[in-house]
Parts: sequence; C-alpha cells; structure tokens
Amino acid sequence: MMSTHNIYVIELSQEVLKNRKFKEANPDYISGKPLAYVGMTSRTPEERFEQHKTGYKSARLVRKFGVRLKPRQYTALNPMTYNEAVKMEKLKTKQLRNRGWGVWSN
Repeated sequence: MMSTHNIYVIELSQEVLKNRKFKEANPDYISGKPLAYVGMTSRTPEERFEQHKTGYKSARLVRKFGVRLKPRQYTALNPMTYNEAVKMEKLKTKQLRNRGWGVWSN
C-alpha cells in the first residue's frame, strides 16, 4: 500500500470556545490548554490548511478560527496509507482530548 495520506493538527483561536457544538464536544477541556482541529488529507498539511482558510472543502470552525498548523503533533507520523490515516485521525483526537485539549474532528 502506498503512503499517500497525512494527518494534520491546526491550532484554533480562543474564540472557538464561544461555539456551542465545540464546547459540547469537549466536556473535559481544561482552561488554558490548546484548542485544535485534527484532520486527514491526501495533500500536504500546508496545502490543506490553505484550502480550509480559503473556503475550499473547509471545516467552518477552521475557516473561522484556524490560526496555524501544529507540526510537532503530526510530522513524525506522516505519511501513511488512507486506512492508517483514518485510524490515526481518531487516535490523535482522542490523545489530545485526554491531555485536556479542546479538539474538533470530523
């Protein structure tokens, strides 16, 4: 299998905490911890972040609240196969939430 996919983590601004759905998805969020979006893509994380910010296939929360990529959270994991990326996106979301982060993922 070809390693064609990447996961990525985007830092979100504090403003996202005003979003009801985001707050409901993160009941264990510890105030002051990072806020993030975790996604997967067949593009580079940089290209995908640009797409989110310009509105192409973008998650509304990233378009509105995306600040920058957090490469320390994913660089060592990429690239991977599509199936690995699907699993890793869920796992990374869970790991960050377990550390008290506020995280959104699709």
